Amino acid sequence: MRSFSTFLIVLVCTSFALANEWPQFRGPAGQGHSDTKGLPVTWSESENVTWKTPIEGTGWSSPVILGDEIWMTTAIVTLASEEDARRHLEALPFSVPSPKVGSRIVLKAVCVARETGKLRQVVELFDVKERLHICAVNSFASPTPVIERGRLYCDFGVMGTACLDTTTGKILWKRTLPIMHQVGPGSSPAIFENLLILVRDGCDTQYITALNKATGEAVWKTARPPIASQFTPYKKAFSTPLIIEHDGELQMVVPGAQWMASYDPRTGEELWRVSTGPTFSNSSRAVFGKGLVFVTTAYGGTELYAIRPDGRGNVTESHIAWSTRKQVPRMPSPLLVDDLLYTISDSGVATCMAATTGEVHWTQRLLGDCAASPLFVDGRIYFCGKDGTTAVIGPGTDFTPLGKSKIDGRIMASLAVADSALFLRTDTHLYRIEK
Repeated sequence: MRSFSTFLIVLVCTSFALANEWPQFRGPAGQGHSDTKGLPVTWSESENVTWKTPIEGTGWSSPVILGDEIWMTTAIVTLASEEDARRHLEALPFSVPSPKVGSRIVLKAVCVARETGKLRQVVELFDVKERLHICAVNSFASPTPVIERGRLYCDFGVMGTACLDTTTGKILWKRTLPIMHQVGPGSSPAIFENLLILVRDGCDTQYITALNKATGEAVWKTARPPIASQFTPYKKAFSTPLIIEHDGELQMVVPGAQWMASYDPRTGEELWRVSTGPTFSNSSRAVFGKGLVFVTTAYGGTELYAIRPDGRGNVTESHIAWSTRKQVPRMPSPLLVDDLLYTISDSGVATCMAATTGEVHWTQRLLGDCAASPLFVDGRIYFCGKDGTTAVIGPGTDFTPLGKSKIDGRIMASLAVADSALFLRTDTHLYRIEK
């Protein structure tokens, strides 16, 4: 009887912790789910907003939450003069869409109190005094940090990776790893046991590495599968690792240019790979369930794959359960709820499919352009558009709209959840939204 009571206590405490923490990109399991209840369906600038805090600079990183602390990253950018920017861009071996060139980039971690919205800490992590280019849809602070008790891990790609003490704001270690992004950083870090895992899929080099999270020292490094294209921009990608357990085996799924691949997170050993043809610039995170890994490609042939993760080696011909090219997102990640898979395309068209077969149940235009990944919480699905609009629907094989909300500003970051509240970051503010 005592052991059963202890089990119940552990179960309740674990569920409570998951409902009150948001430690990484897309939440506790990295798949866009939360156990939180009692969330609002609609809001506005004057309704269901508990507080609204301005955030200096620009950053598309999503908020991460632990205890009473909400952390995110931001970049204070001094743009190069038009003449300097022109010379810099002309010297590049490739073109950058709608480019911006920063001549000085100050990268910071920002902490806001969860209850009050008051600014608690602003920690300067890097001061980059060199010309770096970026495309108009990205920021210099796009990767979402990872938080655990007493530690925050922030990654800015080639500009640097840092670990700081969340209590004192002291920087514990820094690392700078080589990569040429072309259009700025985008891959968020992941934590596994004592490892901080970073993806470096650049134009010049492609690899995954694991650092000792206590010291920043390299533990392992694995080269990505070979890429056929000689045009360097077609080699880059911006995906975030997803660690899963299938048939008692731990795997780490990391989409990249031309390949989807899975690795042993402890050693970096490649387990399996699937060829996706001449695709590149992946930025979504995979999801896993029903015995399948669901991943999307981006440019060069946008496609969604459902892959059985029990293979070894190149399983392109044997382990793709199904795939589709209809309304597949390039930036927003997919969302799996029970037996159904949901996507929102970059142009705002939502699709509901059977997870095991890919059969489409419905397709509906919900929003304008989208970049943020969807969220499942309190029995509802939340989709955010770039223009500040959020659409809420009920899950199921019938399309069930529940509400639509609009706030000021632009939404690129994905929603975070804790304490029966949504935490929504725009290009200028962080909101706490609740009934």
